[in-house]
Amino acid sequence: MNYHQITVHTVTEAVEAISYAFMELGAGGVEIFDPKDILEQEKTPESWDYIDEDLLKDLSRDEVLMRCYFSTEVIKDPTALEEMVLKIREALHGISEFLPVGSGQIETSMTAEEDWMNAWKKYYQPFRLGHHIYVIPSWIEAETKPDDIVLHMDPGMAFGTGTHETTSMCMAMLEDVVHSGETVLDIGCGSGILGIVAAKVGAGKVICSDLDPNAVLVAKENVEKNQVEEIVSVYKGDLTDIPVFQDLQADVIVANIIADVIIYLAPKAKGLLKDGGLFITSGIIRERAEDVKQALTGTGYEILKQENKGSWTAFLTKA
Repeated sequence: MNYHQITVHTVTEAVEAISYAFMELGAGGVEIFDPKDILEQEKTPESWDYIDEDLLKDLSRDEVLMRCYFSTEVIKDPTALEEMVLKIREALHGISEFLPVGSGQIETSMTAEEDWMNAWKKYYQPFRLGHHIYVIPSWIEAETKPDDIVLHMDPGMAFGTGTHETTSMCMAMLEDVVHSGETVLDIGCGSGILGIVAAKVGAGKVICSDLDPNAVLVAKENVEKNQVEEIVSVYKGDLTDIPVFQDLQADVIVANIIADVIIYLAPKAKGLLKDGGLFITSGIIRERAEDVKQALTGTGYEILKQENKGSWTAFLTKA
């Protein structure tokens, strides 16, 4: 099958919001080319050895390229393509009201499915974060240390590789608070990376959910790759329509989504937490951090930690 490739020229601060907009418009996949992801990785001789030389030439470039893909079944003719570009322009305009979006230049082209489904792999390399977490793509062999908590990840067509600030902050917080058989709920799990981290650091039961069927499929595959299927379950849906959530009392809930969704979920999540349970939230642009903080405290959460990384904020709170 052939796909329409639509490329947006933007900046790091807008990546999460534009990704969300792409998926809302029905994109079958998203690629993000951001030089800052490499600059913020651990700078050891070993880590640089893993990075593609072509990428190193572009590290001074501030511009981020975001590419989304729509099948020819979704965009059937030139008129439909023009309409989709207009919708993306409207989405960029809305995002620009609260975030810088850069030039916002949009380009279109055609590509074959096998080209884009594998092209991203050379940009996703092994990296370390937190105290002992080591994330290794499933197609790469990398030397590990005895105390490494190793994750073998294949993000595929779902979000969540751990390289983005929002995900890495959640992973580090999970490593700090999960260690003795806790029940953990990951809302909007994407690739499943946070649920897998929770299982690897000591959770006894992990339930992941996502509204995107592609994310659910990829998350289940990653759970199997990491041999944590006895601990981690993945479901399609949200808090209101998955029966397993109805009587759940979790020790930890993690939601790496966006500010407005976190504000909406805060009271629902509180109802699923044990007394003193922890709610980890991220995906929050700094400009919205105070809004989220007020919503959390207004719902009865105690702010234990607020962390900022790049343009993003994460909260560790207690119910």
